[in-house]
Amino acid sequence: MKKGLLLPIIALLIFVDIYGQRQVQERFQLFPVGDIKPSGWLKDRLNQDLAGFTGRLDSLVPDLILKDDIYGKDRLTRKVKSKELGAVGEAGDWQVQLLWWNSETQSNWWDGYIRSAIMTGSPQHLRRVKDHINRILATQDEDGYLGIYDREMRYRFDYENGELWSKATLLRGLLAWYEYSKDPAVLHAAERAVRNVMTSYPIDKSHPFYSTKPDVGGLSHGLMFTDVLESLYRINGDRSLLRYAAFCYADFSAQNLNEDARLSKLLDPSLPLKGHGVHTYEHLRSLAAAYQATGDMQMKTALAGFVQKIEKTTTPTGGPVGDEWIGGRPANSTDRGYEYCSLQELMHSYLELYLKSGNASFAEKAEHLFLNAAQGARHPRESCIAYLKTDNSYFMTGGLNGDTSIKTQTRYKYSPAHQDAAVCCVPNAGRITPYFLQYAWLKDGQNLVANLLGPVELTTVIGGKKIEVREEVSFTDKQTVKFTVSGNGANFSLMIRKPSWVKKYHSSVPLTEKDGYLIVSRKWTGGQVVELSFEPAIETHRDNNGEYYFSFGPYVLAHPISATAEVSRSFPIPGFSDLKYKPNDLLIYKYSSGELPLPGEKSGRFRLNVLNPISGQKETINLEPVGNTILRQVTFKAY
Repeated sequence: MKKGLLLPIIALLIFVDIYGQRQVQERFQLFPVGDIKPSGWLKDRLNQDLAGFTGRLDSLVPDLILKDDIYGKDRLTRKVKSKELGAVGEAGDWQVQLLWWNSETQSNWWDGYIRSAIMTGSPQHLRRVKDHINRILATQDEDGYLGIYDREMRYRFDYENGELWSKATLLRGLLAWYEYSKDPAVLHAAERAVRNVMTSYPIDKSHPFYSTKPDVGGLSHGLMFTDVLESLYRINGDRSLLRYAAFCYADFSAQNLNEDARLSKLLDPSLPLKGHGVHTYEHLRSLAAAYQATGDMQMKTALAGFVQKIEKTTTPTGGPVGDEWIGGRPANSTDRGYEYCSLQELMHSYLELYLKSGNASFAEKAEHLFLNAAQGARHPRESCIAYLKTDNSYFMTGGLNGDTSIKTQTRYKYSPAHQDAAVCCVPNAGRITPYFLQYAWLKDGQNLVANLLGPVELTTVIGGKKIEVREEVSFTDKQTVKFTVSGNGANFSLMIRKPSWVKKYHSSVPLTEKDGYLIVSRKWTGGQVVELSFEPAIETHRDNNGEYYFSFGPYVLAHPISATAEVSRSFPIPGFSDLKYKPNDLLIYKYSSGELPLPGEKSGRFRLNVLNPISGQKETINLEPVGNTILRQVTFKAY
């Protein structure tokens, strides 16, 4: 196979491992957490979050985090029938089945916090993380068990449970800390915990995903234990971990569960996606892991079909709909919302597909989602996020674009916690930037791959020589990407993914273009500079409903709608509030096809001629990147 060859979906080098399985070799390799650090706006983002909801979530929702030692003294027993879960609802059996919720809240929050502390290098936050790691290690039983159940309950379920899910969320953070700290005690604890699972749910002799009822939450989330198995495999090279990942997916697929990612459902192209969005989009990674472990051709077919089905649920900004269920309906920029949890999980899944396949379209999908849907579902100034958000966002008052028919719908607003729904999306909002950063650069043997373009710094070793790369990105009328490489005499290629929106570019040094990469190969000494100037153009697109929208470079553009804020809840910590927004004067404009936006007064801003549907007159409105907006119009019907 030629280096740099882009392959269809997942057609990779296959070899037979020690178990006789046809393992698929990953195209690229990850750097350990901490080798890539943010600068510029990405560093500002992490610091804002550490000073905001990522660093303060335990104080914002103390009942869920500080007062529930669910991995320690408050492990679940059969006597526990209810607890504070951070959701409004009636008492009943549903609470008993969801008693694992606080483990998700805590561990997903810590996962993002751990990675943010490492990537910013903050001594204060690193000390706090180290204390947390020590507390968790102290909860491990002699047999290696790390989890949320006492001895009479663990691994003994026939319905909803959080056994594997609580471990997946916990161990993702522990392994990130090990990659940074290289603390052998942390690795040993993680290996023992994983081995405890593999012993308690023996491969091909147990059914960890068996349920007497088809509708499950934590049980289905538990398939993401494959994340832990893959991460640990990348550290210690134990191929039995990948085989166990394939076993997990096979057992999941064999059960009668209402989940989109079961193999039989994916092999039926006529079945649309229907399930809980975040389950569906995260399970894409588990199928990819199972295919990697086995080389199974049915899984390969299912993987290609899965990606195609997801494309039908994706809005112009990259948001995968699910509010919170996909429900068999395609994307719609006005009538379908997407959950912040789903943004994180689909972005991560796309990045794993890119890592495995080398297919640059997955990197572009992930980057598009992060820069547009993910930034557009954050408040641009306050430390809070939208649990649910639509591309065309005309109201953020609790219900979908002002709808009040569902009295319990509160998710369409901005909050640093969303405790009236579930404290799941805010922790995932704290994870999304660190995960984006970890995949920003990848290894291709001895070569370096600049995958996701953004201001970052990479420190690594190639051929025994320390390598430092500083990447700077500016966005004016052109997109300029500058790489300063300190190579100490190392020979390697710098491979820069060329985004599909780049039609023209200029380079400060000679390079070759191959398979979607701009490649500079040389012996790197001192501080050498490679500067690329991209020339993006305004592009017009149509969504699956035939409506028009616009992009400039990597950014989807939106018309910001003037709105008035209402504080619907204030927290005891100053500076944190739930915010709702109503438009001051809502006009949903129409567009005459063929007209392109014109440059505005400021860089990255544009003017568009449209029709005012009330007056019947033409007007000129402003467009700007969707990530800058609160209420907005992204798509336009033609007139």
